[in-house]
Amino acid sequence: MTTETTLAESFDGRRFTYRVPRVSSIGPGDFVTIGVAFPETAEHPGEALVMGQVLTRATKAGDAVGHGRILGELRPDGTVVTSGGDPFTSQDLAPAGAGVLEALQARERATLRIGDLHHSRGNVDALLQPHRFNRHTFLCGQSGSGKTYALGVLLEQHLIDTDLPMVILDPNSDFVRIGELLESASPGDAERLRELDVRVLRNDGEHHPVTARLTAMEAASQAAVLQLDPLTDRGEYNTFLRMLESATGPEVGAAAPAARPPSIATEGMLNPHSIPSALRATGEADALRLAQRVENLGILDWDVWAGVGQSVSEVLDEGPRAVVVDLGSLHTHEEQLAVSLALLDDLWADRATRKPRLIVIDEAHNVVSAEPATQLQRLTTERVIQIAAEGRKFGLWLLLSTQRPSKIHPNVLSQCDNVIVMRMSSPADLLELEAVFGFAPPELLAATPFFHQGEALIAGGFVPAPAIIQMGARRTVEGGSDVPVPMPG
Repeated sequence: MTTETTLAESFDGRRFTYRVPRVSSIGPGDFVTIGVAFPETAEHPGEALVMGQVLTRATKAGDAVGHGRILGELRPDGTVVTSGGDPFTSQDLAPAGAGVLEALQARERATLRIGDLHHSRGNVDALLQPHRFNRHTFLCGQSGSGKTYALGVLLEQHLIDTDLPMVILDPNSDFVRIGELLESASPGDAERLRELDVRVLRNDGEHHPVTARLTAMEAASQAAVLQLDPLTDRGEYNTFLRMLESATGPEVGAAAPAARPPSIATEGMLNPHSIPSALRATGEADALRLAQRVENLGILDWDVWAGVGQSVSEVLDEGPRAVVVDLGSLHTHEEQLAVSLALLDDLWADRATRKPRLIVIDEAHNVVSAEPATQLQRLTTERVIQIAAEGRKFGLWLLLSTQRPSKIHPNVLSQCDNVIVMRMSSPADLLELEAVFGFAPPELLAATPFFHQGEALIAGGFVPAPAIIQMGARRTVEGGSDVPVPMPG
């Protein structure tokens, strides 16, 4: 038999249990207030309004029961402060009003607006804490969930509300128009975006091209581009190492070396196509095989080598606020990986300068694969793993986006302290998300298969409390919107 009693109690002032009539609409994710009569002390003037969030709901003896967590106490001046940790029993539990939610977000310095809160009575902005993007962030959602649109909202808001430089690895050309304003953008946002130095690099003959400097890459990275294995390709690899040595010259006091093959370091000054002929001119069998390898792979015919122009890394050194690297404008996946690896290597090599930067990798499984298939992909994955594990203290912060978390290397996924989950229908993916992101309430994750387009669960260090939200509107043109089905008439 259903009772009309509402009961909330806490034995530690950090968690609470509740019992409400089954007809109550209160459920997982909802924010509530609990009126509590504390004993009068110096810390408590007596009655207080405790703020909490419901995490579970079940039915027991005709009532709705569950538990939640305490978020703080609402003071008479409208501010939310940390709870004193005192136990309580109360029969006064009600949905939190808009003012309470706004006070909670103000306490946590949440100012970066990305949409609207679902678990609120009234229109309340969904705000993130911009200073908490000094941790790695993971965004996922299946095809059609609105993931790319949501990432665009997030990047635009970073441009508007922070001064954090960013570089965006964009494999599908989705963000190449991030500098083009929509008419619906507010005058203030439009003015802010117009004044920013946002550069789009793409190989289309009109923009600055997407290029890397082969000779500036680490030796292992150059070898990966050449698909050289130090054991399987011993002779060619040794020839390659002597090329690198010739770029820097012998150590002081060393004997004069025998005739060496030309250094790949001269590629920036010479016609790249001259390297195979120079290798052949040495008359060495391994140099000949290396020349054949370079020609057969067509590496020097790639459009990504900077030559006398600027590489992506050199563009970043000029200090623009954001750089969109249109990997989608490159012809092959190997070229995309080569540019990505060169950039990531350079950012890591420069880490001691401690320059803050948000590294955005869309469709991140292409760069940081759970199962790298080639040497180039393996090195790129290892570099991202290194940045994920050690980059935070140097100001290198990742924002990764993909459709399937299982495609991302687990050593990267486990380092992400912020998560945005859009519609996800795969039971296996949901189990993995629950296992990796323990701070995302399971009952809220269980709701993601039923999300509409643009809905998302946000959880982690960059939000005052986990919540389901509706993403807000874009300010700039989306570059990769879906192609519509042709219809008659």
